[in-house]
Amino acid sequence: MQHVDPIEQARRLVHSRFPEALSAILGGSTASGNATASSDLDIVVLIEDGGLTCRETIRFEERVVELFVHTRTGLLELFAADVATRRAVLQNMYTSGLVLIDTDGEAGRARALAEAGLREGPPALKPETVDTKRYGLTDALDDLADARDAVERLAVAGYVVSAAADLLCDHHHAWVGGGKWFPRRLREAEPQRGAALLDGHLHLCGSGDPTALISAGPGCSTSSAAPSARATTGPGTAPSTQSITSARTPPPPAPRLGQAPSPGPPFGHPFVFQRRPDRPEAARAAPYLHRPSGGCHWAVGAVSGPTAAR
Repeated sequence: MQHVDPIEQARRLVHSRFPEALSAILGGSTASGNATASSDLDIVVLIEDGGLTCRETIRFEERVVELFVHTRTGLLELFAADVATRRAVLQNMYTSGLVLIDTDGEAGRARALAEAGLREGPPALKPETVDTKRYGLTDALDDLADARDAVERLAVAGYVVSAAADLLCDHHHAWVGGGKWFPRRLREAEPQRGAALLDGHLHLCGSGDPTALISAGPGCSTSSAAPSARATTGPGTAPSTQSITSARTPPPPAPRLGQAPSPGPPFGHPFVFQRRPDRPEAARAAPYLHRPSGGCHWAVGAVSGPTAAR
């Protein structure tokens, strides 16, 4: 089978499908040099205002391609949505991707905006959210120690790792991730404790033994009777709720054009919800649309692909 250069494939696709594109950037594993023969192409395309901001999955020359198409205005809205979810998916694609097209410096300007957003970091969790997460985490650690059913143990372990990672990333003012990006972002935020959490989870999944994961639970003691107050500062423990929240100052909001979009319900990118200025009582609309093509099936309201998994 003849080798096909995926970068050249991406260029051919952009030139044939988006001849008027202002910029195009190839992201994901192909841009980082970690692609396999079956890796898809993740391409962000900037088009003129008046076009359709959308996400599309197609097949081009026998390769699956995820297209993230947006106008300048749409890009700002999507950056804001990524900040609201604390994931920065598009920001990372613009910052680390390979530039395919750059008309009049458009890619450079979008990249500079993405880099500024990444440096600014995600918004801090609200103090009451931190309290709730810490309570839930310590409660789950108790459940994990007592769990006898293997399936229930796995479910509780998944919650423990997720909640602990969220608190650690928040404390370190670090972006979170989903799917394969979950462990990557966790290790970036907290290399030692993050690795302990992930290793403990892996050990539990293979052996059923929760001991390592319980020990790795950040700042939690399963012997304390007050779940929300169990964490104490000191070696091997996370800072207290008060020290976590007092050390964090929420950054200023991301730049937006026109009517500021509402962050909307917390079920994540790429749904960006914005109340119509002419009908404030109307239902919110999502400018980032899903469009089926290339034989791919889209479930109503479903999110799949790189954006949902980071």
